[in-house]
Amino acid sequence: MMKFTCSTASLNQAIARVSLAVSPKSTLPALEGILVTAKNNTLTLVGYNLELGITATLPAQVQEEGSIAIPAKLFSEIVRKTVSDEIAISCDQRLLVEIKGGVSEFTILGISSMDFPELPTVGDGESVSIPENKLRSMVDQTLFAVAQNDAKPVHTGCLFLLEEQQATVVAVDGFRLALRREAAQSPKTMRFVVPGRSLNELLKLLGEEETPVDLQVSKKHILFTIGETSLISRLLEGEFLDYNAAIPKDCSTTVKVSTRGLASSIERTSLLISDRLKSPLRVVFEDGLVKMSCSTTIGKAYDECQCETGGPRGEMGFNNRYLMDALKNSDVDMVKLEISGPLSPMKVLPLEGDSFLFLVLPMKLKNE
Repeated sequence: MMKFTCSTASLNQAIARVSLAVSPKSTLPALEGILVTAKNNTLTLVGYNLELGITATLPAQVQEEGSIAIPAKLFSEIVRKTVSDEIAISCDQRLLVEIKGGVSEFTILGISSMDFPELPTVGDGESVSIPENKLRSMVDQTLFAVAQNDAKPVHTGCLFLLEEQQATVVAVDGFRLALRREAAQSPKTMRFVVPGRSLNELLKLLGEEETPVDLQVSKKHILFTIGETSLISRLLEGEFLDYNAAIPKDCSTTVKVSTRGLASSIERTSLLISDRLKSPLRVVFEDGLVKMSCSTTIGKAYDECQCETGGPRGEMGFNNRYLMDALKNSDVDMVKLEISGPLSPMKVLPLEGDSFLFLVLPMKLKNE
C-alpha cells in the first residue's frame, strides 16, 4: 500500500536521472523497473542494474507510506506526457499502481519491492569532495581514452588518484593515454578505478556549477553524491598501467600550434581515410609548419598549418582519429606538442602548467 502526491516536473526530472541506471532488458523483471518509496514526506526513486545504481529524492505529500517497483519505460512515458502540475500515485495490495494527473488516469501492474535487489553500501568509506565543474571536466577529458575491449578489464575504466593537494584522473587503451589534474584536498592518498560505463552516466548528472560533489570510497564501491541525486558504482579490480613510466621524460622537438588550426588541417587531410580505407597520417614538423599527408587507394591529400617549432625536424605517422580526439579534448586555444623520436609517443600539453597530458602512440610509416 502506498499513496502520495508530488510535483509532476520534479518527478519527471527524478525519473530521467534514475533511468540512466535501469536495465533495458534483464532476466530479473524488477531491474527493468524503478523502485519508488514514499516515507516522511519524501519520495525516493532508485534505478539499479547490478553494476550501477542511481538514487534521487524529492519532496511529496505522503498520505500512506510504502514502496513498489514500477516498470521504468511506461512510468517515464506516463509522467512525461502528464499535463497537470501535480500527479497523484497510489498502489494497493494487488500491486496495481494508479497514476492520476488532471483528467488522465492510468492503472498499471507494479512489481513487489521485495523483488528489487538491495543497493550496495559504502559503509564508513573514505570521503573527499571535488567541485562539480572540475569533476565534470576531468571525467569528460579522459573518458575518450578508456579501452573499449575487455582484454584487460581494469583499463575499461578511469584511474582516480586522490592525493593531499591534487586529484588526477587517467585513462589508457593501448594506443593513447589521457591524464587530467586539478587541485583538490584529500585526507589521505586513494587509488581506485571506476568503470567507463558508470562515468558515462555520471557525466549526464554533472552540471557546470561549483557545488561540491561528495565521493565516498570503500573497497569495492564508490558513491558520488550530487545534491539530491547519488550514484553508486562497483570499482574495477586489477593492476592499472604504471602511467608515469609510459610518459617519455625527455623531448627533442617542441611544437606550439593553434588547436583549432591543427584540427582543421587533420580533418581536411583525413577526408580520404575511412574505416574501409585505412592509412596513417604522415606528419612532418619543420620550419614553422606542420605538414600533413596521406594516400589511400582513392588518392592523395596534403595540408599544412603554421606553428612554432623548436629542435630538429620530426616525421611521424598517426591514426588520424586518435590525434583528433586528443585535440578535441584539450579545451585550450594553443597546445604544445613534444616529440622524442619517430617511434616514441607524442605528448599533447597546455602551453602553461600541467592540467592535462595526452599521449598518442605513433604508427609505422611505409617508405614512399
